[in-house]
Amino acid sequence: MMRTERESGRRTGIITKRIRTKYLTITAASVIYALGVSLFLDPNALAPGGVTGVSVILNRFTPVETGAWVLILNLPILAVGAWKFGLRFLLSTIYCILVSSVTMQILEPFGAVTQDLFLAAVTGGGLMAVGVGLIFKAGATTGGMDIAVKLLRLRLPHLRPGTCFLIADSFVVALSALLFHNIELALYAGLTVLVHSFLVDVVLYGRDGAKLVYIISRHSPEITARLLQELDVGATYLEGRGAFYGNPTQIVMCVMRKQLFPKAEEIIKEEDSKAFLIVTNASEIIGEGYRNIHAKVL
Repeated sequence: MMRTERESGRRTGIITKRIRTKYLTITAASVIYALGVSLFLDPNALAPGGVTGVSVILNRFTPVETGAWVLILNLPILAVGAWKFGLRFLLSTIYCILVSSVTMQILEPFGAVTQDLFLAAVTGGGLMAVGVGLIFKAGATTGGMDIAVKLLRLRLPHLRPGTCFLIADSFVVALSALLFHNIELALYAGLTVLVHSFLVDVVLYGRDGAKLVYIISRHSPEITARLLQELDVGATYLEGRGAFYGNPTQIVMCVMRKQLFPKAEEIIKEEDSKAFLIVTNASEIIGEGYRNIHAKVL
């Protein structure tokens, strides 16, 4: 009995430590994200896409500050998200939005660190990317388009998430050009989006070219069908046999660009939460859709 209680207490301590580490990471990452927006992008009228970009635009036409707009715009998205996915799923995201919004409000009076639009776009996009990457690693999101796209795909499951994000960001950047009557600002905002997209991948996955994923699941046909339809990636079935029971099993081998892996992981979890994954880095892929076997290497 005493041993069981000790083991239970130890497990509780481990879980508590993990939760504490998770929220400390989210706090630091949210502050980094807010630094990029409040000290580099917002004071230079650079709208970097998504809810943050819309908030920067609205700040120019209303007395409400950008940080407050981030919170206001996220509220209805969070409400619908909580209804569809459950409040527990969104708790860390709600915390992230609150920390980043409050930090933006605190930093607003300090103004721009630099008036150079190129430096502001690159540095702001870089800080946002580091923040978002750490937030994703901690198992949370920044809300906004992340949840909106997930909700949209409940109705239109064949929509590609990457396409949705690209369309949304492009729309916000184009809107900033139209409303600010300044194409130069929009071009620098577009640069911010590119820097952000590239560096988020580096923070999450390093600079490896692709991911090689082995999937062992009782729902492999459903998982494979969704990977083919939604991500447009190839897959191969391998025949295996469990060593313990000797039962035959079907293994899905799939190679994909590293940017697609988070969405692939989401698909796998939705189809089979007990799926077993082996994920490795593929430094080079030769074949259809990747480098041609006859291409010259510099």
